[in-house]
Amino acid sequence: MPLQEVVLTRLLLMVGGNLLGELERNLKPHGLNDSDFRTLMMLYSRPTGSATPSELCGYAQQGATNMTRIANVLVKAGLITRAPSAEDRRRIVLSITAAGRRLVRKILPPLFPSVHGAFASISAADKRTLERLLRQIAVNIDSLTQPDTRP
Repeated sequence: MPLQEVVLTRLLLMVGGNLLGELERNLKPHGLNDSDFRTLMMLYSRPTGSATPSELCGYAQQGATNMTRIANVLVKAGLITRAPSAEDRRRIVLSITAAGRRLVRKILPPLFPSVHGAFASISAADKRTLERLLRQIAVNIDSLTQPDTRP
């Protein structure tokens, strides 16, 4: 049994679950969940404030069906708009609204103390190391779940 990997997996799940729980506790009063907020944040952080649903699926790690549900929730709340692309009328573009930007700016500041607190005792060098290691784990997991398309 790969004991160290099992312990590390359990710790990652515990830490991730706790961080997600704290995030969702802060999002609930705004009628959002983690996937809704991640999608809104992706649009907020893009220079154009826009993206196609397929682009968002990749970034948010969501399937097309769930991205449609997320977009419907955000459109209904007036946080994003859905419109045909100016370049290709067959494509849909989702764009953050002014109300969506205001909500992001309202939600983010209360999240900062928890984020800072979670990493308070970790040095800058250790944070860089942790980021590098987590990225490598993500690459490893992707290689396990993505088919090898090499000839």
